[in-house]
Amino acid sequence: MTDIQGNDQPLEALLPPLPPREDAARVARFVTHVCDWGALATLSTDPAVRGWAFADVLSLSDGPPGAGSGVPYFYLSPLQQSVGNLQENPHATLTMSLAQTNFCRKQGFDPQSPLCAHIILSGTVTKVNQTETGFAKHSLFVRHPEMKTWPSSHNWFFAKLNITNIWVLDYFGGPKIVTPEEYYNVTFQ
Repeated sequence: MTDIQGNDQPLEALLPPLPPREDAARVARFVTHVCDWGALATLSTDPAVRGWAFADVLSLSDGPPGAGSGVPYFYLSPLQQSVGNLQENPHATLTMSLAQTNFCRKQGFDPQSPLCAHIILSGTVTKVNQTETGFAKHSLFVRHPEMKTWPSSHNWFFAKLNITNIWVLDYFGGPKIVTPEEYYNVTFQ
């Protein structure tokens, strides 16, 4: 497996230490960067459940290991139910949790525990423009190499979540609110 800096490591050594919980913007960026997938919630267009919440697990990346941008990128196909939902209403909410890493297991935290940090990002999902396509493609394909072989007949395209709201749940007492400006101003050493 590859760690956040792009080095091959055993699974137990993959995750750098969690940033200080007092720095919610840094925790949010950390979770976004180390998570390879999340649950994207949209509003369903399926007649049986029209207007109901619809969540789907999607692979994602905010950049190559060690070079995260904070922007969650996706590789999507019009054949996916979520994409049909987004074509009618681009608003979505993405949840990512450190439960998918070794962090919570090593600490003995249940995935639902606030100590098993997770974030909730809301905004709109849009196709990336030509300027951003190369970065999105590299970011996703380096973390999800299988994507390179997915059938072209499915008309895959690169998309991103344009973040407007951020909630960080990493301790007791409810979520911490982070502004997009605070989130994008985080730099990593």
